[in-house]
Amino acid sequence: MPELKIENLHARVEGNEILKGVSLTVKGGETHAIMGPNGTGKSTLASVVMGHPRYEVTEGTITLDDVDVLKMSVDERARAGLFLAMQSPAEVPGVTNSDFIKTAINARRSDDEKLSLFQFVRIYDKAVRELKMSEDLPHRYLNEGFSGGEKKRNEILQLKMLKPRIAILDEIDSGLDVDALKVVGDNVTEMKNPEMGMLLITHYQRLLDYITADTVHVMMQGRIVKTGGVDLMKKIDEEGYEWIKDELGIEDERVMPEEDERVLLENCATKEALEGK
Repeated sequence: MPELKIENLHARVEGNEILKGVSLTVKGGETHAIMGPNGTGKSTLASVVMGHPRYEVTEGTITLDDVDVLKMSVDERARAGLFLAMQSPAEVPGVTNSDFIKTAINARRSDDEKLSLFQFVRIYDKAVRELKMSEDLPHRYLNEGFSGGEKKRNEILQLKMLKPRIAILDEIDSGLDVDALKVVGDNVTEMKNPEMGMLLITHYQRLLDYITADTVHVMMQGRIVKTGGVDLMKKIDEEGYEWIKDELGIEDERVMPEEDERVLLENCATKEALEGK
């Protein structure tokens, strides 16, 4: 059973401290949700776990099955079983969606475990149907020309195919209409099993109408300030976050401007490598 453990994590960007002591443990079979207003560090946490070069960890630890994640490169983290469904997936011209996913799957397998083309197509087509995606998807370039909703479903397609040990889903509900959200929610819920833990990041309770979270965390000022279950989620839905701020004496929950919380692939070393810079 996998276990992602984050202890007293501090991280900064451009001299500004964003994460201020985050501690969290996600085990296989568990679904955790992190909620909170914009600019409180939720997406920063996801980016730091995956090793985005923009952020500097100044204190604390991240381990996956007692192995130091902070010593791993981004690709080593992915091979170890960490997965991030991004808010704004990048478009990658020249690389077909199916080639990308097949390569990613086989990169985590030994030579005698690699999927043949026939095996891959069978599994891939089934996943595409379950997500109610376009049949021409395999031949389209990765996310190029995709609508916002198609990009989000494509992130879940990768999740279904890759079967990571720990999945971080960063605001997969944004840009989805009710029907699409239900499809995505149903598919994510069906994947819940002891071999995969999930961490959902969201602003709104509506995602949790479709994906049941075992534990709900509220993040403000770069740290988790409250943890509970379904009752906490319902109270936030009914009353917002003001009661938490009043209870804890928090005047401004943000640690960074809203527009800076979202981290795009276009700004990172991966994009530069793809463009041959």
